[in-house]
Amino acid sequence: MGAQIRDLEAIKDIIRRLALLNAISYGGKAQSKPVMGKLLGERPDLRAFAKEIASLVDKVVQEVNSMSLEEQMNTLKTLWPEALAMTKEKGKVEGERALPPLPNVEKYGRVVTRFAPNPDCVLHLGSARAIILSHEYARMYNGRFILRFEDTDPRLKKSSLQFMDLIREDMEWLGCVPDEEYIQSDRIEIYYEYAERLIKDGYAYICTCKPEESRAKIMFGEPCPCRELPPEENLRRWEAMLSGLYAEGEAVMRIKTDLKHPNPAIRDWPAFRVIDTKKYPHPRVGSKYRVWPLYNFACGIDDHLMGITHIIRGKEHLTNQERQKYLYRYLGWEYPEAIHYGRLKIEGASLSKSKIVRGVREGLYTGWDDPRLATFLALKRRGIRPEAIRRLILDIGPRPADITLSWDNLYAHNRKIVDPIADRFFFIWDPVKLIVDGVERPITVNIPLHPDHPERGKRTFNIRPVNGVATLLISGRDAERLQPGTIVRLMELFNITVRGVYGDSVRASFHSEPYIEAKKVGAQLIHWLPEGECLECNVIMPDNSIINGLVEKSIRMAHPDKIVQFERFGFARIDSLGEKIVAYFAHK
Repeated sequence: MGAQIRDLEAIKDIIRRLALLNAISYGGKAQSKPVMGKLLGERPDLRAFAKEIASLVDKVVQEVNSMSLEEQMNTLKTLWPEALAMTKEKGKVEGERALPPLPNVEKYGRVVTRFAPNPDCVLHLGSARAIILSHEYARMYNGRFILRFEDTDPRLKKSSLQFMDLIREDMEWLGCVPDEEYIQSDRIEIYYEYAERLIKDGYAYICTCKPEESRAKIMFGEPCPCRELPPEENLRRWEAMLSGLYAEGEAVMRIKTDLKHPNPAIRDWPAFRVIDTKKYPHPRVGSKYRVWPLYNFACGIDDHLMGITHIIRGKEHLTNQERQKYLYRYLGWEYPEAIHYGRLKIEGASLSKSKIVRGVREGLYTGWDDPRLATFLALKRRGIRPEAIRRLILDIGPRPADITLSWDNLYAHNRKIVDPIADRFFFIWDPVKLIVDGVERPITVNIPLHPDHPERGKRTFNIRPVNGVATLLISGRDAERLQPGTIVRLMELFNITVRGVYGDSVRASFHSEPYIEAKKVGAQLIHWLPEGECLECNVIMPDNSIINGLVEKSIRMAHPDKIVQFERFGFARIDSLGEKIVAYFAHK
């Protein structure tokens, strides 16, 4: 592994830091899976070596867990005081908004939660609540967190192997690595077994009425002719469904409920239907099965068999809960604890999976990571850290009220995380020449990569005047605001007096060098670049527009995926460092 990965010692340091942080968050005992998830979130370039890295993570976690909690804290304090300070700050924030305890935990030997997506799209912010709350509660109670792919609709909600892989990667990036994974298309025979049991016991029947007739009777609370058939006939019809004697839409298995229930959606709900899998083949099992369970049946059966103790989901599932309770009653099971939270909306973002899929396939979006989307892939590309999403969700918690967030809510959390780690660089957009007279000598300026951390290194700029004239570049927006006669401070350089603004250039004269002189007159501070010492740079904005400009050559000290701050412009994630630099804007 060492021959393949050059910075092995640096990777060990990252793992050690992450393991220590994980340990102090969970009573001194780190867990390998979340550490691995965090590592690959910070260093996605290591995914190709995941198997080799995993053994290294296990080894470091074991070392960390052999230390006392006090030793872990002291080690963090000595080696990574910033990370420890951030953890303490996080603890303070989350301590004020601690997750409420789960109900009836004492009834269960171990808390088990789950996230159960339909893999028909990538994950987005709307999925974050179910994932993070379920994962966090499982960790709070030293329980288990399950990922279950619900892929039992080959016709309308078409699942995809690609989406399964992307969902796994997204959850790893979030640091919510599951303890177990299940795929429902592997479990069809299990669902058949329980279907037959319910039919034999008279709790389910096969309806062959025309769909519109069946819906009308249910709406009026009336039984259809199929409902009172004996179990033997329903079993015969069930076998006919399985053997292909019924075409799509000709037979449905229904669970018997109260036909007078005030909510028509509860009445005799459908549990299985026939799908023409030659026309709509399943991506994993092809045409092996023609009879497929609907959501409430497969979900209800799995929650019990997988030992789910607490279901954490949106309140739109309240009706599904009432349907599934009939299933549990008939099978002699006790329904899990259910916590239903309100809807989450983000201002200006579509959280509709169908709209996202359609937009990508029709070319409206450039891909699943188009910056206009609220997908995790898009947020990651823009430089939003997974910890920021986690903090946002923990702030909101499982409250039942509907919530509409602005992007600023997420950006505020992200800013606290990236500000201490983002190196600073000058980026000039819509550049305008600044010609300064009276610069009598060459000047070399050394500016720290981060003002609070000089140990990280510096950027060096060389000003070489010709006959007392220095040519610099400033942002067009700054140039528009300059007025003749005003004093302006060029950040970390010197002070100038503006003589004239001429559209594509600004003329000025050297005023003084000390910053105190600019401060006395309340001079505006602007950033700059020496002409000829810059690289072309495109910044992709959240609306997918492109801002063209120039960035200092020191940007090559960064690496792709690094979060930087373009001073007086905002935070951005470096996407590529080719001939032209490409960055994705995160936020101010």
